[in-house]
Amino acid sequence: MGRIFTVELEGRSYRCRFCRTHLALPDDLVSRSFHCRRGKAYLFNRAVNISMGPLEERLMLSGMHTVADIFCCCCGQNVGWKYESAHEKAQKYKEGKFVLERGRIVDEIDLSTEVYIDTHGSTSDTEDS
Repeated sequence: MGRIFTVELEGRSYRCRFCRTHLALPDDLVSRSFHCRRGKAYLFNRAVNISMGPLEERLMLSGMHTVADIFCCCCGQNVGWKYESAHEKAQKYKEGKFVLERGRIVDEIDLSTEVYIDTHGSTSDTEDS
């Protein structure tokens, strides 16, 4: 296996929840009203730092589509899928676009507001008797 080179996106971006690799820009966001088995998903015009699985026919809520699962190129986690073709005319706008599952990505704004909770007890928080 060779060395992995990733694309660093300028400005705010959506990143892999598992390894924080850049995946997409807000400017490429088409729709936030997509859904997947695990919850909400976003449709993007472009995505970077991904690898694609094999093409397969998949029956989705909007009809039959030819899709490929997409994976973060750094950690290998499945982050969504790419629409290769749509069988219904009304769904053709999805062709060539990427769906990133909301539960598998983080917005850089999310990163700046993450809260870390110390689960180890501290003796300095005890009450005086």
